[in-house]
Amino acid sequence: MSEFSEEDERILAYLRDRANGGDRYFRAKHIADAIGLTAKQVGVRLPKLAEQSTDVDIEKWSRARSTTWRVTPE
Repeated sequence: MSEFSEEDERILAYLRDRANGGDRYFRAKHIADAIGLTAKQVGVRLPKLAEQSTDVDIEKWSRARSTTWRVTPE
């Protein structure tokens, strides 16, 4: 696993926890509100995390008002 920043780890921990609890769809704004980052900080990191994460599958799902990300545990 590649090295992730502290912010990346916070995002991944949140997504792991919520995905294991049954949630599957997320928006950067809601992740940011939950972990104390800005939506922009989260949104910039999600594409990189989608490529590099090995324990959750992060997929760009749709774009209406903002991008929705589908997250499933691996």
